[in-house]
Amino acid sequence: MKRRQFIQKTALGFTALSLPEFPWPMASTRMGIVVHSYASRWNSKVQSAKYPGFQNAVDLLEHCHQIGAGGIQVVVKDWSLDFAQKVRDKREKLELYVEGSIGLPKKPEDVAAFENEVKNAREAGAQILRTVCSGGRRYEVFHSAAAFQDFKKSSLVSLQLAEPILRKYKVKLAVENHKDWRAKELVAALKQINSEWIGATLDFGNNIALLEDPTEVVQALAPYLFSTHIKDMAVEEYAEGFLLSEVPLGKGILDLPKLVGICQQHNPNVTFSLEMITRDPLMIPCLNSDYWATFEGISGAEFAQTLQMVKKNKYASALPRVSQLTPEERLAVEENNILESLKYSKEKLGLK
Repeated sequence: MKRRQFIQKTALGFTALSLPEFPWPMASTRMGIVVHSYASRWNSKVQSAKYPGFQNAVDLLEHCHQIGAGGIQVVVKDWSLDFAQKVRDKREKLELYVEGSIGLPKKPEDVAAFENEVKNAREAGAQILRTVCSGGRRYEVFHSAAAFQDFKKSSLVSLQLAEPILRKYKVKLAVENHKDWRAKELVAALKQINSEWIGATLDFGNNIALLEDPTEVVQALAPYLFSTHIKDMAVEEYAEGFLLSEVPLGKGILDLPKLVGICQQHNPNVTFSLEMITRDPLMIPCLNSDYWATFEGISGAEFAQTLQMVKKNKYASALPRVSQLTPEERLAVEENNILESLKYSKEKLGLK
C-alpha cells in the first residue's frame, strides 16, 4: 500500500508522532543521481532545447526516470508542504527513491527551520537526508590546527541540535566525508554522537584529497553507512601536488565492484547515488606547507603511498577539462558522463 493511500484510508493527516510504522516504498537497485552531477543543468540559465534546465526536484525526477536511474538525492531547502506533496506524488508514480540534502542548524534558533525542512522532506518520502559539516575543502578553508578543532566542536554542536528532530520524525541524517573529515575523525564524531539516526554518506573518492586510500575509507565508514556518493576518480601530477577529477564510472582508478560489495555487505538496502561532477580538475596542493596546517598523524608512508599512486595511475590523456567549452558543449559532456556511468552501473555493478 502506498503511503498516501494509507493516510487517506486511516483519515490521518501528517504528523510525525501519529504516523504508524510501515515499510516505505523502495526503488529497485538501480543507481540514482545526486543533484550535483547536474551542476551545469540544475537551475541553468542557458537556453538549450536539448538540455533544458531543471528548476526543481520534480523536473529532476522526471529526467532521471527517462534515463533509467533509480532515484535522486536533492536539496530540500525552502520546500513548502505543497511542493513536498508534489515530489511525493511524482516519486510514487515513477517508483523512484528520494533522498534529501540539508544544512545543519548551527545554533538553537536554527532548529525550527531545520525541523520544517525535515518534516517536508519526510512528507516527500525521504528517509535519508545527506548533510555536510563544512561547505569547503579542509585544506582551503582552515589554516591552523586550532581552526580545525573549532570546526570539530561546532560540528558536534550542530549534530546534537539536529538529533532530537531526526528522532522525532524518524528520518536518518547522513554526514558526508566532504574533503573535511578524514575517515577516522568522522567515525570518532559519529561514535561521540551515538545515535541510530545519525550516520554517514560515504563518498567513494573525496578522501583521496586528504591522502587516504579509498578502500580503507570505505571499510572504515561502511559500518555507519546510510547513503553513498558513488564516483570514479582520476589523478595527475602537478607542481604543488596532484590534480583530482571525477570521471565516468569505470574510467578511473577505483575498484568499484569491491567498494560496492563492501557497502552492500554492511547495508544491503543502501542506495548508490552517482556524484559525477563535470568540471576542471581540483588542485590538491599536498607539497605546499599550508596544506598541512590542520593535519596530525599522517605518516610518511601514507603520504608516499598517495604520491606513488598518482605517479602510477597517469590518466590515458590529460584529465578532462570543461572551462574552455561553450555552455551547450558543457551540458552535453555532463549528460554523456552521467549516461556512461549509468551504463557501467548496470553492466558491471549489477545496479539495475
